Amino acid sequence: MSGRTIGSAICILVLGNLFATFCDVFIKLAGSSVPIFQFTFMRLVMICIVLVPLAIKHASADFFAGFKLHFIRGNLWILASVLLIVSLSELSLATANAVFYIAPILIILFAGVFFKEKITLGILCAALSGFMGVLIILRPTDISWGMMSAILFAVVLATNSLLIRKLPKDQNLFFGLLIMHLCALPLSAGLMFWEAEPLNFDGFSYALGSALCSILYSLACLKGYRYVASSQVSSAEYSGLVFAALLGWLLFGESIDVFLVIGTLFIVFPLVLLSHRDMKKRKAEERLSVVRAQLDAG
Repeated sequence: MSGRTIGSAICILVLGNLFATFCDVFIKLAGSSVPIFQFTFMRLVMICIVLVPLAIKHASADFFAGFKLHFIRGNLWILASVLLIVSLSELSLATANAVFYIAPILIILFAGVFFKEKITLGILCAALSGFMGVLIILRPTDISWGMMSAILFAVVLATNSLLIRKLPKDQNLFFGLLIMHLCALPLSAGLMFWEAEPLNFDGFSYALGSALCSILYSLACLKGYRYVASSQVSSAEYSGLVFAALLGWLLFGESIDVFLVIGTLFIVFPLVLLSHRDMKKRKAEERLSVVRAQLDAG
């Protein structure tokens, strides 16, 4: 999957959201056994350790290419990580993820405002359909700290996803991710020392598991959003809600009701339409290329 077409970018983002859901599972399993800033720092260190051997052979001659963006994205990652831990500690996996899926709507809105991306009626309908699916599943009745944290997490996630478009196109993905997370180490370490909690290694395995899944999700986002307009593929982010519902049911005993099924249909159906439209467009372009080649040969 190249990520250069809408269909392949959607597939990459769907896989990325599966890994993101497993990341949430590891964080939820850790629960409140590990202090928030300490667990965030542990995740960050694990991510850097995993990335070093992958990135070292792709080291860029221009180490500081896109450094400001990497610094911003790295520190936004810390904020997102803290908000994620808070929301998952108070909300069920499916409910938290339902709130997270405000992010694709925000991606489309931010892309239209700041990057002047064209928002077609089909793309807008797909985004709105997904948002309606989220509301059907969530059926919000009150606002809690967990829900507020989840909403803020969605805002930060959308912002970080859009900043990917400004990264150097020729920079290796692993190298870029390593620089981003290295930029986050000073602030994360400072917050951990400010927290002043005794070291707790009970959550080490969960930190490692969530770190690996976080890397895979970040790579999927970098690949999925790099070559195509964000507004054309952001609806793929909704697929993670399906994974959250299934894993929440299997691992945490969360129920799957009729509202979840109906909401899921609202979410998945636009993805199928977007992918099908892209396939038809590519086939038409291929047929046109064949006709032109035949005319040129004649």
